[in-house]
Amino acid sequence: MFSGIIEEFATVVAIKKDRENIDFTLKCSFVDELKIDQSVAHNGVCLTVVKIEGGTYVVTAMKETLDRSNLGLLKVGDKVNVERSMLMNGRLDGHIVQGHVDETAKCIDMKDADGSTYFTFEYPEDREMAKNGYFTVDKGSVCVNGVSLTVCNPTSNTFTVAIIPYTFEHTNFCDIKIGSVVNLEFDILGKYIARLQQI
Repeated sequence: MFSGIIEEFATVVAIKKDRENIDFTLKCSFVDELKIDQSVAHNGVCLTVVKIEGGTYVVTAMKETLDRSNLGLLKVGDKVNVERSMLMNGRLDGHIVQGHVDETAKCIDMKDADGSTYFTFEYPEDREMAKNGYFTVDKGSVCVNGVSLTVCNPTSNTFTVAIIPYTFEHTNFCDIKIGSVVNLEFDILGKYIARLQQI
């Protein structure tokens, strides 16, 4: 379980394909605090630490994860938003994030907001997915590349988020441009409500 409050970004230092899986080797400031089997969100995807060595750590993404996320697009040198799992004795500063990415979206617009930046994202319109809670609502929560954000101006398949300078500088939003592919996790509460309406 995560909060969507990014600790920092890790840098991809190696990528190794292993059949249908990909092993990612990453470097960040808290490598020495990690343990094997620990969960860490990478661009919002919950992955398990499988190896720690020489100031780096390794996580494995399986085919299902690669199909639903932007991890398969990563290259050596790319920045990845990382967050360790949430401690249950603190404040929930973001929203409840599971680390289970639903799908990807594409950045279709960026606008200056006199200090902050508005990013607009588009995802495939799918009525069946929407019936199951895969949509955004105005002032609701959405997780973009692991970052907990507030939605504005949602449509059936687009939404906008406002990124303050701190978030821009301390997450990989600094690398997002028009055409960039990001990971989305829709709000779990919305999914439960949508499911209850079907019973």
